Amino acid sequence: MPSTTIPEYRRDPGSQPPVDFPAYRSNALRAPRRPLVLLPQRLTEVTGPLLGADRVGEHDHDLTAGHPGEPIGQRITLSGRVLDGGGRPVTGALVEVWQANAAGRYRHDADRHPAPLDPNFTGAGRCVTDSTGAYSFTTVRPGAYPWRNHDNAWRPAHVHFSLFGVAFTQRLITQVYFPGDPLLPLDPVFDSVRDEAARASLVAAFDLGRTVPERSLGYRWDIVLRGKDPTPLGDDDD
Repeated sequence: MPSTTIPEYRRDPGSQPPVDFPAYRSNALRAPRRPLVLLPQRLTEVTGPLLGADRVGEHDHDLTAGHPGEPIGQRITLSGRVLDGGGRPVTGALVEVWQANAAGRYRHDADRHPAPLDPNFTGAGRCVTDSTGAYSFTTVRPGAYPWRNHDNAWRPAHVHFSLFGVAFTQRLITQVYFPGDPLLPLDPVFDSVRDEAARASLVAAFDLGRTVPERSLGYRWDIVLRGKDPTPLGDDDD
């Protein structure tokens, strides 16, 4: 019988972006106009469906695998740990990612950016954190793309992250950026995180130790769910 006691993660107003940030124009219709209401969870929302390692295939963590050829772009290993507010590892969390390919195009019917799709790139992947809270993905560095939020608007390279606990009601969304990207200061999604330190925590660190020789460059990015320095969260668009 699964436990019905589940952790509760509340947004930290000091480090988290506001739900309505005027410069981020495309979220205007999604932002709530009334105070949020915390709804009690019922038994079915707590006990099912359960998410775990049995939902993940052997190669789901490699967005470059399973194709007849090699993907275009710079191959990278993006890895890190999922931690709670006390620095303890969060084990068994389902981590999902999705991103544009190296040309800045999503594998999605709604993406109208006239950049080529890459038949050798999956565009999405998932894995489960191990006993140390670690996750790892093999992918390519995503390209920038235009998004019409403002004049000559381009989104910086980023990878979307979704983290699940043991049920669909325990989901957190965020995204990671890459160091040295000249588009970062111009991006209202990135800038919606007003605290400088919290904003910096969204940028992965180049890590030579995680670089795979002759294969991929390594980047490290830890995700902190709550506490003094939680990772800023957001929505799942853009």
